[in-house]
Amino acid sequence: MSFVRPNIQAMGGYVPGEQPKEGEAVKLNTNENPYRASEKAYDAIRAVADKGLSRYPNAAGQAFREAAASVYGVEPDWIMCGNGSDDVLTILTRTFVGEGQLLRLPYPSYILYKSLAEIQGARSEEVRFLDDWTLPSYFTQSPAETSEAQYRVSPLEDVKKDDLKLVYLPNPNSPSGTRLSQGEILKIADSLPCPIVIDEAYADFAGENCVGLVKKNPRIIISRTMSKSYALAGLRFGFMIARPEMIAETFKVKDSYNCDALSIAAATAAIQDQEWLAATTKKIVDTRERLQNRMRELGFVVPTSYANFTWNRWPNDEVSHEELYLFLKKNGYLVRYMNYKGYGDGLRISVGTDEDTDRCLALVEAFLNGSR
Repeated sequence: MSFVRPNIQAMGGYVPGEQPKEGEAVKLNTNENPYRASEKAYDAIRAVADKGLSRYPNAAGQAFREAAASVYGVEPDWIMCGNGSDDVLTILTRTFVGEGQLLRLPYPSYILYKSLAEIQGARSEEVRFLDDWTLPSYFTQSPAETSEAQYRVSPLEDVKKDDLKLVYLPNPNSPSGTRLSQGEILKIADSLPCPIVIDEAYADFAGENCVGLVKKNPRIIISRTMSKSYALAGLRFGFMIARPEMIAETFKVKDSYNCDALSIAAATAAIQDQEWLAATTKKIVDTRERLQNRMRELGFVVPTSYANFTWNRWPNDEVSHEELYLFLKKNGYLVRYMNYKGYGDGLRISVGTDEDTDRCLALVEAFLNGSR
């Protein structure tokens, strides 16, 4: 179509995980929380619905900003709300990266980052993780200053020193579930010439987070979601934590009413229920440890996960990840088969209930024992 911008025509577009009809399969493929959200969130939704939806919500989601500020020890003006964390990432990309400029991300990681750059008409540079899931020193350097180009997945031509405008760093990372320490991240941020977004979609399962680093380095921005740990994936609510001067600029870019009244009310109630969060994340972490350990016992290579999923790879070509994925799907269990160019493939398995996780593990074992 000649009416479409060339960069949009050229891009493949982000492809979400499979979403079957209700009851068709057990979903262990999109890192959703298997448990029901806090009842306080449902009560808040009902209260708003009963009051009526004829008025616009508060454009800033001020009630949530105040509640989240109390949880994270910042002021409300350090927080911006989004229609899911993907909306937050979109706003950040539009705010900081112009056409032809450069966005950097680790590889393999969340593939949406690259799509956001393509939509913007910007360039993206993927820097390969080392074998231990740490990052090479090149990750912190300006493009014209590096001698470590071997870590670049797709070398870029005509990159200038000042082209780098934004860096994305998911922590914990997907698909690996691995994390970098606060000290490592602060060192990276201190060495960069631009803002860095720490995508903490899974941080509540990690035992620590980087929110405190925002006060130590003005370039650090934290992205968060209510979809994973708070079990509100169907609601669509995320937020960022950054210095007030950063937040003020992103307000110029976001849609006027990017969060609706129902989502603001539910997210506000959910984040105030920290007792529910602690109990639920403990259940998920306990199940994750069993899943991780059993997959290792079965012969898979599984890096230590700090998220609500595990990344599973067979050590050689004797077992096909894709065939195992199809076998599980045929038996009613969806996991995420992922194949990264230049890296290889594997299976990302979300943590489900104990019952669903045990059944999935039994199917994996059956496959390895010759069932097809």
